[in-house]
Amino acid sequence: MEWEHLKRDQLVAQMFESESELAYQVSVGLEARGERNGHKVEYVNLRGMK
Repeated sequence: MEWEHLKRDQLVAQMFESESELAYQVSVGLEARGERNGHKVEYVNLRGMK
């Protein structure tokens, strides 16, 4: 659900040069939404998980 809001509100009609730029903008958007709504934003590293 949060991903849908992020796409609609902050990433719509933007082009990104690389996946890392997209990932950075997603994290910026999540942090901004968290601050605006009074939520704590935490990240989980899923690399290497089976």
